[in-house]
Amino acid sequence: MNGTAAAEARETSGATTGGLLRYVRGQGGDDAVARVLELAGVPFTAAEFDDQSRWWSYDTRIRLFAAATEVLDDRHTMFKVGASALHSGLAHSLVLLLRAMGSPRQVIQRLPRAVAKFSTTSTMEIVESGAVSATIRYRLHPGYLHSRLDCEYAQGLITTVPTVFGLPAARIVHDECESDGHPACVYHLSWDRRAKLRRRRRDDAAASPELTALRGQLRTLQSAATELVGSDDLDTVLDRIVARAAEAVLAPAYLLAVAAPGGGPPLVHSAGLPADDVPAMAAALLDGGDLGAGAVVVDVASARRWHGRLAALYPAGHGAMGDEASMLSAYAGHAAAALDLLIALEDSRLEADRASALLSLAHELSTADGAAKVCDVVAEALPRIVGCSSAGILLWDPASGRLRTAASFGLDDDLQHVMLQTSLSPEDTPELVAMLSDREPRVLSSTGSSSVLQALLRSLGLTDVVAVPLLAGRTFLGVATASWEADQAPSHLHGDALARLRGVGDQASTALQNARLLETVRHQAAHDSLTGLPNRVLFLDRLESALATSRPDNQVAVLFCDLDRFKEVNDTRGHAAGDELLRQVAARLRSTLRPGDTVGRLSGDEFAMILPDLVGDEGADGVVDRVLGCFVEPFRIEGEELSIATSVGVALHSGSEGGAEDLLRQADTAMYRHKQGHGRRMTDVQSS
Repeated sequence: MNGTAAAEARETSGATTGGLLRYVRGQGGDDAVARVLELAGVPFTAAEFDDQSRWWSYDTRIRLFAAATEVLDDRHTMFKVGASALHSGLAHSLVLLLRAMGSPRQVIQRLPRAVAKFSTTSTMEIVESGAVSATIRYRLHPGYLHSRLDCEYAQGLITTVPTVFGLPAARIVHDECESDGHPACVYHLSWDRRAKLRRRRRDDAAASPELTALRGQLRTLQSAATELVGSDDLDTVLDRIVARAAEAVLAPAYLLAVAAPGGGPPLVHSAGLPADDVPAMAAALLDGGDLGAGAVVVDVASARRWHGRLAALYPAGHGAMGDEASMLSAYAGHAAAALDLLIALEDSRLEADRASALLSLAHELSTADGAAKVCDVVAEALPRIVGCSSAGILLWDPASGRLRTAASFGLDDDLQHVMLQTSLSPEDTPELVAMLSDREPRVLSSTGSSSVLQALLRSLGLTDVVAVPLLAGRTFLGVATASWEADQAPSHLHGDALARLRGVGDQASTALQNARLLETVRHQAAHDSLTGLPNRVLFLDRLESALATSRPDNQVAVLFCDLDRFKEVNDTRGHAAGDELLRQVAARLRSTLRPGDTVGRLSGDEFAMILPDLVGDEGADGVVDRVLGCFVEPFRIEGEELSIATSVGVALHSGSEGGAEDLLRQADTAMYRHKQGHGRRMTDVQSS
């Protein structure tokens, strides 16, 4: 619906405007219809005016009436439009309802309710009614300017009541009209008795309004079924259900509430209702609550499932005329069948998407390089596989005894930052204690969890979370979470959502084990097993990187040192004491580093350091002094103090000449010169 149409007041049914344009088309063709729309100055198409689910303002109604009268050049146009309404396709369901009442008198008595199906600006009152006559008072509501054209349309429409029963049109006398200053329009009607009719001929039967209405209603139902089943979008289908309901039962307003197939809040579509009223009315509709005497409510249900409810709504005091519920139910059955098909297709698409996501997850996990990448891949895949709005992976840190967020997906940037800063301790989180104990999943909520989790979920805008432990045998690796915002979670979180999350959790656990094993192997291949420092291979790799990224005005220094009399320690105190000494030396050397420096153990008692971004020789000299200072205090080995000295050599590199091996060799040479007690302890390697 365009913005202009949305601004139109719901005062006149599309059944009225559609009937008018069909009459004009029958008299003057499509050109006449186009001239009517142009002359009326309305920015809508004939198809829009023919849609019985659309309502229009009283002003638009009168503009169309006046334009049609002028284009057809017949001052009785509107009376004829009303008189031909039952034969122009106007509300087939209404014709059938009228016919089921049994007699013109019964219909006349219920005309005030019929008015509410077409207009919200007028009130009709039956002053008196008899077997073959009636007096009707018809009054426009205050605030509207009465139009004689509207009065003539009403007269023509009223005269058709007897024709529903195969009788001639009623005769009407109209002496009091609001346009002449009277407080209301008064119509005196009379019609023939059934006994005066001749026997109906076959061709009369063919022209019967009842048969015409039955054929039209059948076409409407068939068309509705085809249109609904032909759609592959749930939102579109629900819109069409509401639109087509207007062809099944005319009413000023409609409300459809359907249970969401995957859980979460109901899907609600409406027409003719204030937006603020819709949520409460939809909840009452689904719960079987009372929507008032003016509501016609039917179930949208098939043999397979109950989807929700559909209601046609009338103003207070204007309810159903007859058995509208049966007509609305017949239509609702088509709607339910369409929803069955669409949900089945959607389920198939969803399962295919989940299967694709699982295959993609398995492939990405097989190539994930490290635990961090594994966590990112799993968190990103979970919303597609589980159907949640966001997901996270939290890993257990045995050293600190805390659960820390490793990856998060589906939150906006600010909330993502909050989540990634989150860590939980067992002392503050009873749910974590329980999971560490029994290794079982937990369903958490923003209202029923511990205070720490409640505060966290509320800060993230989440209301429901399913958490499953990531396990390697009985070893607790961490937690995978699937989370939902308010009213988005499935009704049963212990069902499919938990099963799918567990399946992904199993894959994640295996991938994390493999990643950690690979990281361990890589670490062992690049680090000294005794001290944990980079070994010669990793040291040279980092030195190459430092040389490649060094700025022209800065220098890279390599400091090389070994321990004096280390062999003596091994020989006299044993290798265990020697190993402990090397570990303590490594710890002291680490303490001398700046951010970005590297210390490695190259072999035996030989250590080296990379000092990038130095300015001048003084920077390297300062580091050498700090290294020598590490050995001033004695080491404590097996309860005894042990004094150890070291020899140090430094090589400086600036410019683009020379590689890592050359620089390390220069530092080694400088170290031996220092050990022998002659020469400087620093060798400069100048650029060419």
